[in-house]
Amino acid sequence: MQLPGTPSDAVDGVLAAGRGDISTLFVSMATRHPDGLDADYLRWHTLDHRPEQHRLSALRASLRLVSTPACRAARLPGDERLDPVDHVMTYFFFDAGGLTPFNELSVALGDAGRKLALLPPVERGAYGVVTKAAAPRVKLGADVLPWWPVRGVFLLLEREPSSTTTLLDVSGVIGVWSTSTLSVDARMASARLGQHLTYCFLDDDPVETAERLAPVLSRHQEDTGSAPLLAAPFYPVVPHEWDRYVP
Repeated sequence: MQLPGTPSDAVDGVLAAGRGDISTLFVSMATRHPDGLDADYLRWHTLDHRPEQHRLSALRASLRLVSTPACRAARLPGDERLDPVDHVMTYFFFDAGGLTPFNELSVALGDAGRKLALLPPVERGAYGVVTKAAAPRVKLGADVLPWWPVRGVFLLLEREPSSTTTLLDVSGVIGVWSTSTLSVDARMASARLGQHLTYCFLDDDPVETAERLAPVLSRHQEDTGSAPLLAAPFYPVVPHEWDRYVP
């Protein structure tokens, strides 16, 4: 359905009302549950742990993603170190200073007996927002993409950043945020400095959109000679349908 009106990013009055203040992402990548209890874990995290994080004044949004077997089949070749990634949790912060109370809250919840054993981690990282862009057809501005009800997300982790313009031209991609790793306490993050993580927000099935993104990313790889570390589609968790999307 074509929504009415002029895209927000082309309206000075809309932009003057506020540009959003997210500057930092905390991204936790993990593998599947060792006992196959992914749905139970998603239930706990979505109903208990994740909502509690929003009592933090620095936290602006959050997004949980899951890779299914079909998602895995649609991945592009990447770094084998990241092959096990099946779960991605992203917290969107005002600034990196929000990571300290974020960690303190986690400890407090654990002390209250409110935490399950975490999914086996693959990589955690803090990323600074570099660029934001939205497709004019969806009307909303790039600043508010984390609140749009996506059908999926395509994640692209690279040593060198990709052109967001070419990604935004792909059908199914409504917007793109690009980020780069920040230097933070090593106890909080293990992602290597110099990595670039791109979020493609999707309004179409992520597996089908991944098929359309593949030739664009392949051409980029040929032009730059640099293969992605991870290039993969993910589904968002569907509340109260915990086993709908699992690894």
